[in-house]
Amino acid sequence: MNTDFFIDLLFQVKEFENSETYQPHSTVEDFRWWLNDKKYRTESPTKLFTNEQHQVSFTENEICKQVLLLGRYSKQLIRKGLNDFPELANEEFTYLYRLKDEPNLTKIQLIERNGHEKQTGTQIIKRLLEYGLIEEKNNIEDKRSKRLNITSKGEDYFHRSVEKVNMTSRILTGKLENKEKAELLALLRKLNDFHSHIYSEYRSLDIDKILELSGS
Repeated sequence: MNTDFFIDLLFQVKEFENSETYQPHSTVEDFRWWLNDKKYRTESPTKLFTNEQHQVSFTENEICKQVLLLGRYSKQLIRKGLNDFPELANEEFTYLYRLKDEPNLTKIQLIERNGHEKQTGTQIIKRLLEYGLIEEKNNIEDKRSKRLNITSKGEDYFHRSVEKVNMTSRILTGKLENKEKAELLALLRKLNDFHSHIYSEYRSLDIDKILELSGS
């Protein structure tokens, strides 16, 4: 490792400090996210595949790229938005809000509503139970499963976090006009309906079989 490396690193840090991403309380993790995003923006998947003599669709690959980037941005914003509620800062708030909207769900129903794999969803539910934000009771209809509901503490967290979630949502929608937001929402719902069907019907299949059955 030579001096040029450290000089380049300092230039990168300076560029990060001058970027819109930088905040006074930014961490090394924020810097790493910024570096990854910068690298990703300079590399076009279509260009890479073309160089390797693979035929690809520019539009579909760019949509995939933009969805991935948006997912990364949203995770960062949610972490910042829910900074006062560390128990909700990952995926927990989506589970809590879903139970607020749909009480008395089983664990499997709650996991499927959030589009997760069973193992991931089970861990999120376990943490919410440990935090005392939700509770489980025996399912009268099926003794083998339990029903979940928000506790009084969970209700308090929900009401106190709503404003921060709304602020995060406004930032995520950027500077789109109201008409653009409505159009984007319609397209996202259509895309999510498609993937919800894939998730519920085909998620155990190989990718080539999913492509065949989905008619994409």
